[in-house]
Formats: sequence, structure tokens, C-alpha cells
Amino acid sequence: MAGLNLGERYARFREFTSEVKKEAAKVTWPAREEVGGTTIVVVVYTAIVGTFLFLVDAAVTPLVNKLFTAFGG
Repeated sequence: MAGLNLGERYARFREFTSEVKKEAAKVTWPAREEVGGTTIVVVVYTAIVGTFLFLVDAAVTPLVNKLFTAFGG
């Protein structure tokens, strides 16, 4: 690419953007309702996993602290 002059670089860039537009037109985009539904699923799942991890951390932290205290940490 170092050997290309500005005009050749511009031509290759235009060809690239043209190909990108063609490929983007082939994409099947989800409907607005589908995006909303999957977003709700992700938010609910994240809340459940976050709550689970919080509870595990709250249960394990005192045990780890006792281990550190028992072994002089």
C-alpha cells in the first residue's frame, strides 16, 4: 500500500465503501419489537446473575475473613 499514490488510494477506498454498502444491504435487521424483547431478556438475566453473585460474595466473604484471621493474615 506504500507504493500507491493518492488517486489510487482514493479509488480503492471508494471501492471498499461501495462493497461495504452492498454487504450492509444484505443484512437482515431485527424488528423493533424483537430488539425490545431481547433487551428486556438481557436486562433481567443480568439482574439475576448480579443478584446471585452478590449473594455468593456476601456468603463467602465472612468465611474468607475467618480463614485470614485464623492463619494470621
